[in-house]
Amino acid sequence: MQQSEKIIIITAPSGAGKTSITRYLLQKYPKLAFSISAATRSPRGKEENGKDYYFMSVEKFRNHIQQNDFVEWEMVYEGKYYGTLKKELNRIWEKGQTPMLDIDVKGAIHVQQQYPDQTLSLFIEPPSVDELRKRLFGRGTETDESLQARINKAAYEISFKHHFDHIIVNDNLEKACAEAEQLILKFLARG
Repeated sequence: MQQSEKIIIITAPSGAGKTSITRYLLQKYPKLAFSISAATRSPRGKEENGKDYYFMSVEKFRNHIQQNDFVEWEMVYEGKYYGTLKKELNRIWEKGQTPMLDIDVKGAIHVQQQYPDQTLSLFIEPPSVDELRKRLFGRGTETDESLQARINKAAYEISFKHHFDHIIVNDNLEKACAEAEQLILKFLARG
């Protein structure tokens, strides 16, 4: 591994704002590249294969697991697999860019363990579980049951926040973006 092969991980419970912060940073810094995750779920809305996710069947995903093709993978919800392919990180590094991984908490811990000297990990924390509930409810995409499942999962994920390099409380998106930006610039400036 070359010193230039760094990885930035942004992780958080669903609804904490990690995707908004990731999008902000990617728009501002062309040196950063979105690491496209593999997923076994169907595309939502305008999501595109090879841009938002690598959509694949459960069978194909399991074949990749057997071939040891993933840096990390998880069955995030029953029958729904997500993961980061090793070839995706290599694709970004070969372009001279730094991959930004917008992934779940367990996956983020796995990546850190495999690349301990190359990663910067940022945990985006919601101001409170109540605020998180409001944000998720406001999306209008959750049933009462799925909302409760996400809240329970979020509370569990928050318990792992100290496993990461920095915790950013997202009570103000602009402030959280600025904080993430400063940490990333400092990390990228290191030799």
